[in-house]
Amino acid sequence: MYRTKTCGELTIKNVGEKVELAGWIQKIRNLGGMIFIDLRDEFGITQIVVNDENLQELVKELNSESCIHIEGKIVERTNKNSKINTGEIEVIANTIEILGKCKNILPFEINTDQDVREDLRLEYRFLDLRNEKLHNNILLRSKILKTMRDKMDELGFTEIQTPILANSSPEGARDYLVPSRLNPGEFYALPQAPQQFKQLLMVAGFNKYYQIAPCFRDEDPRADRAPGEFYQLDFEMSFATQEDVFKVIEEVVPYTFGKFTNWKVDKGPFLRIPYKEAMEKYGIDKPDLRNPLIIQDVTKLFENSDFNAFKDKTIKAIVVPNGAKQGRKFFDKMAEFATSDEVGAKGLAWTKYEETGEITGGIAKFITQDIKEQLEKEFGVEKNSSIFFIADEFEKAQKIAGLVRIELGKRLDILEKDVYRFCFIVDFPMYEMSDEGTIDFSHNPFSMPQGGLEALENKNPLDILAYQYDLVCNGYEMASGAVRNHNPEIMIKAFEIAGYKEEDVKTRFGALYNAFQYGTPPHAGAAPGIDRMIMLIADSQNIREIIAFPKNKKARDLLMRAPSKVSEQQLKDVHIKLDI
Repeated sequence: MYRTKTCGELTIKNVGEKVELAGWIQKIRNLGGMIFIDLRDEFGITQIVVNDENLQELVKELNSESCIHIEGKIVERTNKNSKINTGEIEVIANTIEILGKCKNILPFEINTDQDVREDLRLEYRFLDLRNEKLHNNILLRSKILKTMRDKMDELGFTEIQTPILANSSPEGARDYLVPSRLNPGEFYALPQAPQQFKQLLMVAGFNKYYQIAPCFRDEDPRADRAPGEFYQLDFEMSFATQEDVFKVIEEVVPYTFGKFTNWKVDKGPFLRIPYKEAMEKYGIDKPDLRNPLIIQDVTKLFENSDFNAFKDKTIKAIVVPNGAKQGRKFFDKMAEFATSDEVGAKGLAWTKYEETGEITGGIAKFITQDIKEQLEKEFGVEKNSSIFFIADEFEKAQKIAGLVRIELGKRLDILEKDVYRFCFIVDFPMYEMSDEGTIDFSHNPFSMPQGGLEALENKNPLDILAYQYDLVCNGYEMASGAVRNHNPEIMIKAFEIAGYKEEDVKTRFGALYNAFQYGTPPHAGAAPGIDRMIMLIADSQNIREIIAFPKNKKARDLLMRAPSKVSEQQLKDVHIKLDI
């Protein structure tokens, strides 16, 4: 036995007891006749006192992050430390055993606030994970996963694992392909999501399924998206409608957030916002509802304006209450942001509606008395406000206005504090126009179109809505789901519009197509993103901070050195020849 207690549980009540502790040396303080060691494990820190000369010689060979075992007697401290749980006691060491010596020079200091290059931290992730904040994030992750599992069990869901080696499926990203040694020239694909499997489980008669599912997508990394692989709380329900799915999310998500945060958490039912309305009001389909600013369309207001930049353009406006108090520098900086390569605006027009009732600054000379009165009457513009205008093609104007709204919220610091705001985005378009000018699925291809087969046969594809929905929290997409298409006739027609022949569907989705011939129940589901959820609960700005062994921004695992080259024999085994 290496320890009888942990480094975080000893109190004044333990004084006089003998104890064995094991952990890492966080700090050594040599005061000449006495050496103090801060001994750390996962549970806390205990101060160790080394009086014995022989033990002191041993300690002098050690440095921070060495792993040791000590045996000693617990005594009351004379100089108590209220900052740690064990601050009323210390342990007089009788024996010290070196369990694992640490190199003299660490690649970086473990428990400091110093700025360490992320790639170096990822290369030495086993050390980085000793950092208290990061370590606690991983422990938090474990507790959150258990909470979600317990809640899903309570709601009558059955946990079922689905395969990792599967078939390639068009679900919005590139697949990771795995060559088959036993089947030359053929490949598995790592699942982007367990989509087909969970639908097959509904066909198989399981009532409600869930799993903590790993998903694999070959996408470009972002701060809020783990490259390569991520996890989601995947669930599906038989004989379910969209509202049935919403009730599950409204039960599980607020419960989980509420258990692990002191912030205010929205309770269900969450606000339902149609996709079209979200784009009109927020310029994005994942709006941060903590931001009170709203985008308005003022195109008709400037139909007869002399301002050339507004000619034949869609014009969006963002009214900022009390915005007139901002100086010229603020407006210039916002214009710089809008015209940056990241945003892509041709310009950002603005003006102020002063407390005196006067329109000043920016494009004030183009705001006629008639336009001013309409701004007041139709768009609620009040004195002491500022107004920002974005003019461009319709979709681009929406997108730019959305980015400007977000930036204004940040720079003006007007977002609600310490609160999680949830909403559902509903009524997504079933299809969209691709860059190549063809009709493509805009969301999940296995979704049920609103209006069913009649809509697919008679409506313009770009006007067809789907029973698809996203859960959004504080500007992040938190979950995505849909009422599934369980009718093979509707399925064939839906894929035909997107350019797939019936034979394509049978070949690529043969199991699902075949299963749908054998009495398929209506079913629906969703998949809350676990990594993103934990990132928000931990109040972290970087998703890699809540994953034990993440990849870097270039999708490389610097610790395990993956991806890496393999031997010629390994390639030969899977019938692959490289041409690079």
